[in-house]
Amino acid sequence: MTKRVLIVDDEPDIRRIIQVSLEEMAGWEVSTAQSGSEALLTVKTGHWDAILLDISMPDMSGFDVFLKLQSDPATQLIPIVLLTAKVQPSDRRRFAQMGVAGVIAKPFNPITISNEVAQTLGWEFF
Repeated sequence: MTKRVLIVDDEPDIRRIIQVSLEEMAGWEVSTAQSGSEALLTVKTGHWDAILLDISMPDMSGFDVFLKLQSDPATQLIPIVLLTAKVQPSDRRRFAQMGVAGVIAKPFNPITISNEVAQTLGWEFF
């Protein structure tokens, strides 16, 4: 069964690189949102297997988006993988305590990001 992934990042190049990587390398169905507010609307359009969420966005931080998703029974079970350039061991512990499924550091390798997402979420990947 094909996975459906939502990418939320304010950088168009980042969104496109991740989208192409996940679609081409993993065969997943990918949609994108350029802001936190757009993500909160897009997430209501269907079933999502995961959300890749940038932390640093201008309109609404990834943390704010995460908290809104967690407070909604319709979205609280969607695994969220944070995308961030700032990843310290203490941050990883804090993110895990928050209930984040995982963290992918920027810059990432476009060739291996689909495998990294699959590993983080415990999905089989060929």
